Amino acid sequence: MNIYFPKIIRVGAGLSLIAALLAFLVRSAEGQTPPVQRLSLGEAARLAAAQTAGVQSATARVDEAQARVRQSRAALLPQIEATPNYTSHTLNSATFGFDFPAAPGQKPLLDPNGQIIGPVKLWDLRGQVTQSLYDPTARERVKAARAGVTAASADVAIAAEQSATNAASIYVRALRNDAALQARLADSTIAAELLGIARDQLAAGVGVGLDVTRAQSQLAAARAQLIAARNDRGRVRLDLLRALNLPLDTRLELTDSLASLPLPEVADEVAAVDVAVRSRPDIRAADAQLAAAQQQLAAIRATRLPTVGVFGNDGPIGTGLNHLLNTYTYGVQLTWPIFEGGRREGLTQEQEAVARDIDIRRRDLRQQVAVDVRSAFLDIASAREQVDAARERQRLAEMEVQQARERFSAGVAGNADVVTALSTLNSARTGLIDALTAYQAARVSLARAEGTVSQLR
Repeated sequence: MNIYFPKIIRVGAGLSLIAALLAFLVRSAEGQTPPVQRLSLGEAARLAAAQTAGVQSATARVDEAQARVRQSRAALLPQIEATPNYTSHTLNSATFGFDFPAAPGQKPLLDPNGQIIGPVKLWDLRGQVTQSLYDPTARERVKAARAGVTAASADVAIAAEQSATNAASIYVRALRNDAALQARLADSTIAAELLGIARDQLAAGVGVGLDVTRAQSQLAAARAQLIAARNDRGRVRLDLLRALNLPLDTRLELTDSLASLPLPEVADEVAAVDVAVRSRPDIRAADAQLAAAQQQLAAIRATRLPTVGVFGNDGPIGTGLNHLLNTYTYGVQLTWPIFEGGRREGLTQEQEAVARDIDIRRRDLRQQVAVDVRSAFLDIASAREQVDAARERQRLAEMEVQQARERFSAGVAGNADVVTALSTLNSARTGLIDALTAYQAARVSLARAEGTVSQLR
């Protein structure tokens, strides 16, 4: 970007004002300053993709999904438990429902009206083991949990791309504010020079007080714009630090500028759409979500199949620790759900609807990708033409200022024409800055549409 600077700066009050403005700009840098971190546009995008809170949160969800895989796999592994216990209980013999016969004339073994038996004290030190031999439901659930890990990992890529896009967009805004600050400083320099010329002419008796007043007003306006530009620059730097998840007192040095950023290589739209379909993390995430939903559906359908397992318990049991006898129970168990009141069918219908919903959104997303890429191509083409037009406009505005200043310096015209030309140059500089910003923003938009923001340079 070409910024017009005067070739001659007169010594005097104008120079003093410029020195005051420069001192005002650097005053906040006094005292202890943290180390400078240099960043290019691509480095800012990759840094945001690696460490923002959104990415860290998505990574934590991957850990959660991996933990669910381990939980699901537990159903296929041996289950061992030890439940040693001591009990003491009594019984009412009448609750047996029968009497022990006794010989004629003999007393019944148990009171027919019931009697308390016990207390019976029991030590039970047995353990139990169960192992699934064939459980299709558990196996499908493990597969579904693993598909969930894949879907969660795709969400990390989405969060990284979103963070990179946000940081890249703010980086372009920061470059715009840097360029605007430089332009306003150049405006102030010219305004200060014109004030010096007006005062010199007035002192020499060839000028009028109105020219001095106009020049002072122009310098005051330039100073106000410079202060506003400085404030905007500071605010966007804070936004950039936040987007990069860096400490807010970090000093950033942006190694790029609006004019130095490389122009995007515009490829064929069809090829760009193909790249986007293969690279966009949200499409990969939608594919993974659909696969996870289908795997979950398979796990639900597997619940209609039988399961086979073995079980056993073994250990000492007795009425006292010195009278324990070892007992055991072993067996094989087949479980086959026959009727569950329609619960399985309801779950199947629900999961089928979930899978259909994901598939609909996935197909719609593919259409949106094509729209995003084509829109970015349109924006780039339009922005390129706007940059060319804005550069020509600034070139002509600089010529107008130079010619008006020469006439004013020669004393053949007042500074009204110079003030008007400066206003035009101010607008032209801002227009070129906005055009370059739109161009680089379109570049970021194309990278976002293709899913390649983290690959920016």
